[in-house]
Amino acid sequence: MKKLLAALASLSLAMGASVLALKAQGASRNVWDGVYTADQAAQGKALYDNKCALCHGAELTGAEMAPPLSGAVFLGNWAGLSVGDLFTRVHTTMPANDPGSLSNAEASLAVAYILSFNQFPAGTTPLPSEDAALGQIAITAEKPAGK
Repeated sequence: MKKLLAALASLSLAMGASVLALKAQGASRNVWDGVYTADQAAQGKALYDNKCALCHGAELTGAEMAPPLSGAVFLGNWAGLSVGDLFTRVHTTMPANDPGSLSNAEASLAVAYILSFNQFPAGTTPLPSEDAALGQIAITAEKPAGK
C-alpha cells in the first residue's frame, strides 16, 4: 500500500509539473512580438485619460487602492500570465466606478496603451479583442533572445 501511495504521489507531482509546462508553452506569442498597433495605443491613451487615470494616475503609477499599471510592480504582478488575463481584469472590473462597462474593443485599446506605456513594441497587427486569441499572448518581463 505504501508503494502504491508513493507511486501515486510521484505521478501526481509529475503530472502537475507537466500541466504547468504545457500552460507556459500554450502562449504562442508574447508581448515582445508587437501584438498591438501604435494607432490602438494612441486611442487607448485617450480612453485611459478619460476612464482610468483618475484612479491609476496619468503616469500609470497607481494611487491608494489602484495598483500601478507600469513598471516593476506591474510586471511582477502580470509576468507569467497572458494578455488575456489582463484584458479580462480590465474588461470585467474596470473602471472601478462602473465595472464591466467597457466594450471588448475599449478594453483592448486600454490594454494596448498599457503595453505601449510599458515599452513593449507596437506591431502592424491590431491587438484582438477576443479572450481566446488574447490568451495566446504571454506577458514576459524579460525580452526573449532574438527579439
